[in-house]
Amino acid sequence: MGAAELRRKLMSLAYPVYFELLAGVTAGIINMVWVARLGGDAVAAVAVATNVENLLLGVILVAGSGTTVLVARARGAEDPAGMRSAVRGGWSLWALVTPVVAIGGYLCREPLARLVLGGDGGRSLPLATGYFSIALPGTAVFFATNVIDGILKGTGDTRTPMKLSLLANGLVLALDPALILGLGLGVRGAAISTVSGRTAALVLGLLALRRDGLLRQAAGGTSAGAGRLGADARRTAVTGLPMSADFVIRMAGTLALVAVVARVGVSEVAAYGIAAKAMYVATMSFYAVRQAAAIHTAHLLGAGHDERRTTGRQALVVAGALGLAAALTLFATGPGIMHAFGAEGEVAEAGALYLRCVGPYLVLLACFIALGGVFEGSGSSPALVRITSCGVVLQLALAYGLSGSSVPGICLAMMLATALQCAAVARMYRRTPQSAAAGGNGSRPKASVAEPGSNAPDNRLA
Repeated sequence: MGAAELRRKLMSLAYPVYFELLAGVTAGIINMVWVARLGGDAVAAVAVATNVENLLLGVILVAGSGTTVLVARARGAEDPAGMRSAVRGGWSLWALVTPVVAIGGYLCREPLARLVLGGDGGRSLPLATGYFSIALPGTAVFFATNVIDGILKGTGDTRTPMKLSLLANGLVLALDPALILGLGLGVRGAAISTVSGRTAALVLGLLALRRDGLLRQAAGGTSAGAGRLGADARRTAVTGLPMSADFVIRMAGTLALVAVVARVGVSEVAAYGIAAKAMYVATMSFYAVRQAAAIHTAHLLGAGHDERRTTGRQALVVAGALGLAAALTLFATGPGIMHAFGAEGEVAEAGALYLRCVGPYLVLLACFIALGGVFEGSGSSPALVRITSCGVVLQLALAYGLSGSSVPGICLAMMLATALQCAAVARMYRRTPQSAAAGGNGSRPKASVAEPGSNAPDNRLA
């Protein structure tokens, strides 16, 4: 496959993932707009509740991401048994995790609301508790949809998950005004509309799985004993855990950075919060390229072809271009973006300065995230998690030390930490073989790739 053809392949896999992610963020913003009509207490309740949902997404990413990689490998190897094992593993993890989160979360909904709100929670406490009473049992639907997305993406179908996300979030937008204001359900109405939209997507997702010929073929003889199901679940968990950990670590680092920015001033905290939302539009495209690279890499390795270096190079080209475009756009439109969010005075000035200084960080982040997809698809993501963990700690330390220089110092810290992460992942990439092809479908590539969860050192890439 030529360079141009590979770039087109990656972009065709990535753009549906991007719009899927964008739809979720957009629906969340509109959801908050309708809830805002109920007052500040309602906004606070829904804001903290949705932050908890974002953390829970990191939990089920173990099943979704692991299933994607294992299904892609089995598809490349044309191995129905491997496909069955991957699908069983995803659903087994769902069955193990869901009762703990859905039932346990419902039973602990008030202490959880009190914890995330801090103190006694005030008037927001009963509102957040009411939201959790619907949203936490609804995680069963949320988690199942994530597993379905993982299966479909593993087969190379990223468009169906995009359509399902657009449907789910479209229903949320339609139901919000009717339930929140029309029927007077308030915050509970926001939770009901979210769960309803996801339920509709789940039903159609299950139908999509039944229509897929490859998955129908793999469905034959899916019954297995408890021991086999346990082995499949462990394999999926070991494959997906590093990707989930990477997500949670980055999210925790972003939240921790708020505390560092708070040392600069209140206006800077508000500016950082608004600017971060604007940056999501860019960073989601980087993660879309990452998923595309992981799917393509896993598929090729399953087919017995090691094209990691070629795939990584083209993923860098695509993501680097996206990062540069985002940097230039934010630099040119920073003041306008802040005013669009209603920021004025010192907040608008600090936010515009942040968006103008953050460009180099975005370009480096795009390269790091995209190249990480190659290692995720090849089972080398544990090393990537170590790099991310060290990078987040370093970023916080540098930001603390440079916070005296206000917003430019924070941006410089982010850029330096990400540059070191890029250097570390580039070193891994340079040790990856140029290319190798095995002699036949389903056989191991000449440049061996460690099984998911293997503790073998990374010099297997040498």
